[in-house]
Amino acid sequence: MDPRHSAQDVLRCTLCKTELALMHCNVCHTHLCKDCVVIHFSDKSQAHNVVPIEQFLSTLSYPKCPNHPTKQCELHCKQCDIPICASCVSSKKHFGHEIVDIFEDFETKKEILKNDLQEIENSIFPKYEEAASNIQIQKADQQKNSQKLIAELKKHGETLHEEIDMIIKSKQAEIDVMDSKHQAALNKQEVAINNTIIEMKQVIQDLKSLLDTSNVNLVSKYQSRIEKFRKLPLKLRISLPTFQPVKVNREQIMKQFGSIISLSIETEEQGYMVSSPGAESSSPNRPLLDVPQLLTELDTGYESLYGLSCLSDDEIWTRGYDKNLELYNLNGVLVRSIQTKSGNSPEDIALTRGGGLVYTDYNDSSINLVIGTQIQTLITLRGWRPQGVCTTSSGDLLVSMDSADYKQSKVVRYSGSTEKQSILWDDKGKPIYTSGKIKYLSENRNLDICVADNDACAVVVVSAAGKLRFRYTGPPSTPRESFDPVGITTDSQANILTSDLNNHSIHIIDQDGRFLRYINNCGLHRPWGLCVDSRDNLFVAEYKGQVKKIQYYQ
Repeated sequence: MDPRHSAQDVLRCTLCKTELALMHCNVCHTHLCKDCVVIHFSDKSQAHNVVPIEQFLSTLSYPKCPNHPTKQCELHCKQCDIPICASCVSSKKHFGHEIVDIFEDFETKKEILKNDLQEIENSIFPKYEEAASNIQIQKADQQKNSQKLIAELKKHGETLHEEIDMIIKSKQAEIDVMDSKHQAALNKQEVAINNTIIEMKQVIQDLKSLLDTSNVNLVSKYQSRIEKFRKLPLKLRISLPTFQPVKVNREQIMKQFGSIISLSIETEEQGYMVSSPGAESSSPNRPLLDVPQLLTELDTGYESLYGLSCLSDDEIWTRGYDKNLELYNLNGVLVRSIQTKSGNSPEDIALTRGGGLVYTDYNDSSINLVIGTQIQTLITLRGWRPQGVCTTSSGDLLVSMDSADYKQSKVVRYSGSTEKQSILWDDKGKPIYTSGKIKYLSENRNLDICVADNDACAVVVVSAAGKLRFRYTGPPSTPRESFDPVGITTDSQANILTSDLNNHSIHIIDQDGRFLRYINNCGLHRPWGLCVDSRDNLFVAEYKGQVKKIQYYQ
């Protein structure tokens, strides 16, 4: 039997996995059934080249057997991982080995190639681009930090100069005081000596007169004052002030001046985890707990807490009704706080695969990325206002948004800042989402897009292609109008969790919209934002500022 035709008999559609493949896309390397061809062409991100499966099979080139040159290798030995021909099999060199049709191996290897290409393009390459972008940001931070250090040094130097000038002025004042005292002592001594000199001049004149007189009476009245004049004036012994400077010691000055903490450069291994649809579907089923358990509770201090996102199993980013984005550890310690670029409160937050923080700014119609201490505006919308944001397994951004006139609402997929997809209408031309109010969203592990449409009192789920799958409006026994969905997240089992604000509970539904269970214990009060960590522990942001970590799987 011709292996090309035998392979065709079992060739299945890559998308739906059930129908026979009639066509093949040479661009995407995807087998397609008749129905899935239309879905495949709805992806406008690239030009597709779809051909009949026979044409694809006819182009396959089978290798020549190196051991039997006249034979083509139509088989593949899995143990030896080499192409072989029928003669190779009969030669018993591959006895006991698993032999498969070479086309089967070809398809398997093509699938590996396709997955590798997709992972490199969508996951690994963007991480390297993000790392390169981080280097530029770090260079800018380094330059700004150096300028800041130099400015601080100069300012500190100026402060020290001011202190030295003050010391000099103080010492000058001391000299002025000593000069005043010295001058006063000299003046006092000078006055006393001059008075005595005047007195002595008068005595000299009187004595000369008496020596010349013959009047006995005047001479007999003379009283000698020579003893007074023999007592010479006090001699001032003055020690003039001197300046004794302390020897300038550069090391001592350096210690007193301050020090610069040395530069530290370390490398850190980055963890890398692939989330592919195949791996997701193979996650083992985990039973839900009959009674979910409250593991941790912390108070963020927010007056109004709206959203959160897990940076790791031990740290969570939070947002509230102010301009701050705050990172907390599970001990309730504020690790980091960042103000939004505009000063507006963020509408929603999400983490990129590389750990960057994305937030939407409803008031200035922007989508922004926080890396380190820098904030980069990724997208500025025209005529639309962004609300919810989430990252996808491929590294894209999904953003829910309202038109500026509040008449329309849609979900847009971005690759970087490039719009790849817009989800607005259903197959009947009707709006999928209500306009206005809250619409947070999350990508499920089966690539469905799940939106908590609060105004519609529903969780609206569409496929990756934007086709409406279902609307969940609460369990059948619950009146639709009482369902108040706000926050939304998905877990490793492809289950969807949404917070029911006014009913103080969490709804757990499966990927097809079937209600599974409530979480309505653990003292929940007005739960808003939701996220799960790597172990499927649920984090709940309560409106009044509390964050609760809840275990709901066994």
